[in-house]
Amino acid sequence: NNPPYNTGAFRFELTFSPSHPLEPPCVTLRTPIHHPSVDLEGRVCQPLTTQEHWEPGTRAIQVLQDLLLQLDSPDPQRVLRPNVARELQERPEEFRRRAEEHTRLHAEPRPD
Repeated sequence: NNPPYNTGAFRFELTFSPSHPLEPPCVTLRTPIHHPSVDLEGRVCQPLTTQEHWEPGTRAIQVLQDLLLQLDSPDPQRVLRPNVARELQERPEEFRRRAEEHTRLHAEPRPD
């Protein structure tokens, strides 16, 4: 919902293991994104879905809400791409420009 990603729609995959809810789901972004917490393979640095922090009572909607919050508000502390995190901290205007361009090139149109 927030710039620089609000002009496009992003696909992601939520995969549940046979041991769910004892094991967390795996979240993968299928749409490329210029974001410090998402690596080039689409893996997301989302502490909520790590073995260390996972609670079996956590619902899928909570995982999705946490993902959306994280994508809307990049956190330089949740880093899978240090160069992008550094860009966000040191050159925020350049980061925003690159993220907007990446969104324009790779994201799908947002549904109405």
